[in-house]
Amino acid sequence: MEFCRVTSQNKESGFDHDESEMNEVEQRKIGLVRALVTKEDPSSKDVDGRVIRRFLRARDLDVEKASAMFSKYRKWRQEFVPNGPFSPSEIQNEIAQNKMFLQGSDKKGRPIIVVLGARHFKNKAGVDEFKRFVVFGLDKACARTPPNQEKFVCIGDLRGWGFANSDIRGYLAALSIVQDYYPERLGKMYIVHAPYIFMKVWKVVYPFIDKNTREKIVFVEDKLLKSTFLEDIEESQIPEIYGGQLPLVPIHEA
Repeated sequence: MEFCRVTSQNKESGFDHDESEMNEVEQRKIGLVRALVTKEDPSSKDVDGRVIRRFLRARDLDVEKASAMFSKYRKWRQEFVPNGPFSPSEIQNEIAQNKMFLQGSDKKGRPIIVVLGARHFKNKAGVDEFKRFVVFGLDKACARTPPNQEKFVCIGDLRGWGFANSDIRGYLAALSIVQDYYPERLGKMYIVHAPYIFMKVWKVVYPFIDKNTREKIVFVEDKLLKSTFLEDIEESQIPEIYGGQLPLVPIHEA
């Protein structure tokens, strides 16, 4: 199992597309994908080319794979989110855990999500409300992206995390949503304060993370936390709990 870790000897690296750049190959393939999916869903002809480009990039510019992925996304969105973004009233139990926050942006203008893993507990009613909560948060973050940016960053804080917070089914559901329905939206994910016992769960989840997503995940050592953030985020935009200046804002209040 491999993952990227920031230490005093090495720094995270990974490929990150220039959001403002769309080359001729991508433009041509966007047209091909649009033609394929429009046969199944005529309304797809009006979809922004940047949306289709995300699915292409997620499938390494393979037109057929990107078309299948995009069609699956359209069907999922119509079935799972038929009335537009979820409201807080539909995810009250998840909101009550006060575990997801949204405020500030990095130097690229990418909104910052903070998730406190020790506050997450398996939903007794099943995984559906948690999935709605994940979509609620992702939609909030995507809505915050500026015109020249499509991605957000996430800080997964595991301070105090224990087996009581372990929710493999929920984690895999969240991972599937991010990878299958929000491709090329995650710019980087910092995992901080990860306890040793978390690695047992990580070994279970890791095989389900696709290559493109793996390259965006970085484990950060405690002693390098603020210096690592400062490489990508101005101090004025770093949450107070990491030595910055912004108080945490609950996702439903963002």
